[in-house]
Amino acid sequence: MGNLNVLLISYSFPPAGGVGVMRAASFARYFPAENIRLDVLTARNASAVGTDPTLLRDISDEVTIHRTITFDIPFGIKKRIKAVFAETAHTAEQASRSKASGGPHLFKRIIQELLQPDPQVTWLPILTRAARRIIKKRDINLVLITVPPFSCGLLVEKLRREFPRLAIVVDFRDEWISTTFSNVSFLLSSSNRSRNIAQRIESGVITNATAIVTVTEAARREIRSRYPQEPAEKFLLVPNGFDATKLPVSTSLPEHRQDGKIIVTYLGTIYSSTEPTALIGAVRSLPEEVRSKFVLRFIGHIEEPRFRSALLELGDMVELKGYIPQREALAAMAETDYVLLINHDPLNVGGKFYDYVGGGKPILGTVHPEGETRRLLEELRAGWWAGNNDVNGIRQLFIDAAARGISLSNEFKPDVEKIAYYERKALARRYAAILHLIAGKQRDHNSESGTSRPSKVGE
Repeated sequence: MGNLNVLLISYSFPPAGGVGVMRAASFARYFPAENIRLDVLTARNASAVGTDPTLLRDISDEVTIHRTITFDIPFGIKKRIKAVFAETAHTAEQASRSKASGGPHLFKRIIQELLQPDPQVTWLPILTRAARRIIKKRDINLVLITVPPFSCGLLVEKLRREFPRLAIVVDFRDEWISTTFSNVSFLLSSSNRSRNIAQRIESGVITNATAIVTVTEAARREIRSRYPQEPAEKFLLVPNGFDATKLPVSTSLPEHRQDGKIIVTYLGTIYSSTEPTALIGAVRSLPEEVRSKFVLRFIGHIEEPRFRSALLELGDMVELKGYIPQREALAAMAETDYVLLINHDPLNVGGKFYDYVGGGKPILGTVHPEGETRRLLEELRAGWWAGNNDVNGIRQLFIDAAARGISLSNEFKPDVEKIAYYERKALARRYAAILHLIAGKQRDHNSESGTSRPSKVGE
């Protein structure tokens, strides 16, 4: 493979923290060793759950990082706006008053009209100018755009018009239209107009991109099904994974504690796709002698006050740790008996899942019974699960965990060979090979045809 000049466009990038940063950060860490000269274009002041400067240590000195300003709403302000509207939506009396006065609902509609498809659309004018400049100055062969935010997809058509022979790859960390749109849209927007805009943007992305990469097979099939006119070879799969170098050195299960406590740890954000209502109902219904054995630790941001309040109703058995840097969060798995997984999404798999299996900790999962997470959990023999809305099933999940006791080490037998497939360094190597192949086919097509039509991966 010859050298390949790649521009990676990622709204969030270290030192921004959060699970959405990790995929782009792994590209920047491992691509340079795969004959890729990497430029990264990111937002200097991206709205992020927190900062983690330690992530910058892993970025190769060979990577050139370009940071531009964005006019996105800061995370703290966005959090407060979302909390206000979310609480209003769940309080009938407040909703009634808002309807009469036109207050918060009118403000919400105004913001939704301005920020389509998401607040990060304010970055688009600056992003477009910067991307054009870098492509020309750095002789870029391939642009890799990672979404969400899905507004970055608007860049694809703009670049295609100006650079018709450029290889453009769009990396979907989440499937958008069928799942993420309803689950995490800003201000819980799910209007027909918003959905039409989202569908129009996605259609432009699929039509103008050279290739589409998804992180789950279910998401790949779902997106592919909406565009049967496009060649199947255009839709590729490179899953998320875990970085073995950042996980605790010892992944053995902790010994039985003298106090008999069973520690169950959740890593990551609590938001609509991971909301804990069924879990809380199940835990509250446990017999006291079982319930008293558990300590539930939540490490990460909690999106809405109502979720925090509901968790705190569990009393002393709950510890809310808030956001902490990635290395500290992963280290917390060393002293836990189980890791907790909540996922209502049938197509997307949370990034924490891979850290869980890479860390060698058994999972207690409340997941979509037909979802990709359940399939992977079973395939990797990574733990035990119940349906995400099955209160009785979740209750039994905890009863079984309490009964398992010291026999856990005998019953938990993960498939370590299959799990090794999801190590980030190996995944980055496979991804780099795909990018080299795409760029090579684009070069061959450009030299043979002499036309301005963008080629497809399968051509």
